[in-house]
Amino acid sequence: MDSRTQRGARIQTAGLDDLVCYVSKIKFVLSLITSENDYQREQARAAETVAQRLQISLEILYSDNDSVTQSSQLLDAIHKYKSELSGILVEPAGGTGFPQVARAAAAAGTAWVLLNRDAGSLTELRRTFPTPAFAVSSDHVEVGRLQARQLATLLPMGGSVLCIQGPTGSAAAQQRMSGLQEAKPMNIALKVLKSPNWTEEGGYHAVLSWLRLTTSRQQPINAIAGQNDLIALGARRAFEEVKADGPSPWPDLPFLGVDGLPKTGQAWVTKGSLAATIVVPPVAGPALELAFEAITKKKQPADLHLIPAHSFPGIESLRPSVGTRP
Repeated sequence: MDSRTQRGARIQTAGLDDLVCYVSKIKFVLSLITSENDYQREQARAAETVAQRLQISLEILYSDNDSVTQSSQLLDAIHKYKSELSGILVEPAGGTGFPQVARAAAAAGTAWVLLNRDAGSLTELRRTFPTPAFAVSSDHVEVGRLQARQLATLLPMGGSVLCIQGPTGSAAAQQRMSGLQEAKPMNIALKVLKSPNWTEEGGYHAVLSWLRLTTSRQQPINAIAGQNDLIALGARRAFEEVKADGPSPWPDLPFLGVDGLPKTGQAWVTKGSLAATIVVPPVAGPALELAFEAITKKKQPADLHLIPAHSFPGIESLRPSVGTRP
């Protein structure tokens, strides 16, 4: 190797070392809703996988379904790390996208990424600060439409569906309901209950409280649609407990969920606990990749990135429920 080649090799190696050094200084915080939900845990795993591959530092926080706690955790992180914090990814626990926290992050030069929210709250932030600010979300309206198509296939003659919605302040819950109501056939009626959170216990207690009403046994129910797999599983447990106490006015009912993770939702469909689910890939991994690229290339990404979902099993594989009405 001549002196020019050696000099070029040294320059190339030095550049690589500088890049590794720069990458190692990149730190992100991922703020999630709860550790008691399989999808939230999968969000964490997906982000950790990307962080390891990109050699960046990632700290994960859980807010225990409390938006006040989440806001405090994020402000603490901004004040603690200051300019060392490259970006924050947050899936809000409540109805707010934390605009004041977002502004504090942007003012500190920290990228702000909303998960499973639209980008409506980011317009002013993107206009005021050069720091990357964007949203990455599943297409929750389409998730609702997919669940409507599942129900139409399972109940070709129509019927009544008990729908257990996620927390009131959740944008995902609202958008899934919007898609479901928009796409369901006219011959399918919805009876909507609300779960206080995205856990199995939340679905169980929401349904059990309704089943204990004397008026509930007078209502025909042909299917149960939970807005996530855990809620659907909790609803199933409530129905099974009531059946164990005596004769039930309902035949065997199909239970539908959303999230469709391989070891939970998809496994429960295969086992027969759920009739169908909707596979909603975790968005935290793609969001972290987009944020890393935006920071390293100093660019502002598009304001909203949607991740598609699909039915499991395929809608064409579903068969009408035994409990469909004549």
